[in-house]
Amino acid sequence: MPTPHFLQKKLFYLSLLLLGAGAAACSSPSSPFSAPATEAYTRRREVSAPPTRRGRVLDRHDSVLVATRPVDVLTLPLRPALDSASSVQLNHLLGWADSTLERRVATALPNAWARPRGPMELVLTPTEAARLRKHQAEWPQLALAQRPMRTYTGRTAAAVLGYTAANAQDFLARARRYRRGRFYRLRTGGVESYYNALLTGHRGYLHPLLDAQGHPHGTWAADTAFREGQDLHLSLDSKLQAYAEGLLGGRKGYLVALDPRTGEILCAVSAPSYAPALLTDPDQAGKRRELLEDEDLPLLNRPAMLANPPGSVFKLVNAAIALQLGGITAGTPFPCDQSLVSCVHYHPPARNLTMALQYSCNPYFYQVLRSVINHVPDSLVADTVAARHANLAAWRRQAKSFGLDTLLGTDVPRESPGFLPTPAYYDKARRTPNWTFRSIYSLSIGQGEINLTGLQMVNMMAIIANRGWYYTPHFVRAIGNTGQPLPRFRQKHHTLVDSANFEALLPGMLAVMRRGGTAEASSLADVGIAIAGKTGTVQNDEGDDHATFVGFAPADHPKIAIAVYLENAGFGATAAAPCAALVIEKYLKGSISSPRRKHWERRMQYRRRSYR
Repeated sequence: MPTPHFLQKKLFYLSLLLLGAGAAACSSPSSPFSAPATEAYTRRREVSAPPTRRGRVLDRHDSVLVATRPVDVLTLPLRPALDSASSVQLNHLLGWADSTLERRVATALPNAWARPRGPMELVLTPTEAARLRKHQAEWPQLALAQRPMRTYTGRTAAAVLGYTAANAQDFLARARRYRRGRFYRLRTGGVESYYNALLTGHRGYLHPLLDAQGHPHGTWAADTAFREGQDLHLSLDSKLQAYAEGLLGGRKGYLVALDPRTGEILCAVSAPSYAPALLTDPDQAGKRRELLEDEDLPLLNRPAMLANPPGSVFKLVNAAIALQLGGITAGTPFPCDQSLVSCVHYHPPARNLTMALQYSCNPYFYQVLRSVINHVPDSLVADTVAARHANLAAWRRQAKSFGLDTLLGTDVPRESPGFLPTPAYYDKARRTPNWTFRSIYSLSIGQGEINLTGLQMVNMMAIIANRGWYYTPHFVRAIGNTGQPLPRFRQKHHTLVDSANFEALLPGMLAVMRRGGTAEASSLADVGIAIAGKTGTVQNDEGDDHATFVGFAPADHPKIAIAVYLENAGFGATAAAPCAALVIEKYLKGSISSPRRKHWERRMQYRRRSYR
């Protein structure tokens, strides 16, 4: 029988054995990310490969719009400045007029009265730089260097293309200082900012464990793969964009067109427009100041950020909702009762919905929405406060399914949600829950508290063209070589309105463009294009009314949907509809054939005003 002393020794040796086994286990990493405890290992993070290029931005026809390229930059020492004789000689050398150098220096200054505090940088063309290099020895006070810079191949689509924060530091700093409240409305970095991570790419990293001699012993974290910057293939048609900007250049407003079958935006004009390089080029500080101080807010991305009452074009939404909720049928007649709301022009009585849309009869649509708000389904109970609240909530639920009163989620950095009033809003605004339809009737003609953006307006047209569904409007149709946009732009969204009720709108929208319709002068029947459209005139208490038009074409197989909003331009039929017709014909036919429409084109382009 073992003695107690023997048992104690046996337990002691067994403990040593177990401790040794544990130490051996600790000294051998069981995974690639464990380090031996017996030696001091160093964690390292090493770059395997950095991105060598930033992705380009191309239009739908693969024309390059934005790329990083070597640019020749001339540095002028302004202390001491060039004398008059030297300035004239430099102008001649570079092939400029005698006053060009002085003018470009003045443009590069942030203020006309400011004195330069350091060297002045001017961007030269390759031809100008080549001329200067031949005579560089004669101009030792000038420095000519070539450096990579984000360059724009055109002078259009500034609000869409945008900028990177690194390239627009001067502009962003000035925008923050100038009327601070405006800054966040003006900071619109476009697709360059929205897709910055994809355009930039990312580095690859290794994570080795090194011993004292620098030998690797596994890794302490997962390695990451290097990825080059990816190109963005936009849905924009750059020629159509330039054409539309030329039509709107002399006015304030927006024009947005998209393909309703895909949600791809074909052009998006925010007027007044400006050249995208003005926000990033080193010698454009003076122009940046002008842009910031312009009271017409050219830096505001109007299609995405400007939410205004849509006017009579919203009658289409009200009609579809009334059909869905049982307030009317396509054959419902209403008298043109001027005691309810005025009608701006004389027309025959609207015996049905088609005629009401054709003539844009305000009293008719007053009664359409009244039939929804005061309607008590399947009941003989009279109109009550509870019924009005419930029916307005039902109307708003239907309208919201059009992508209204919400962020559509398009690929621009900043977007306004617009607004649709709720029953609670009116309870507070009217200071009583006992409000009546008469106090909110302006909703029936797209006025009052309703606010929509240009993106929402054109999306509304895509929904009607598709009879009830849409893809979220977007600018990038393909990322890199994938051939696809972001996954969320491939998801189909449906409204709460049945397709048959959208179909009931089509005869009236076609009648708008025919004889007797509000936009008959803008018909494209002579070139075989049937437009389904709707005009609108938005009342403005602070000046001239705003003109609107929405539509799509060809009506049977839509390829383009469009929304036009011209501030202080008057009637939609005479200002906005012709502009939309020109863009539709240009896109579908490639040119303008009618002498009358060519006259419209020349007249609009003559009024061009933009920053270039």
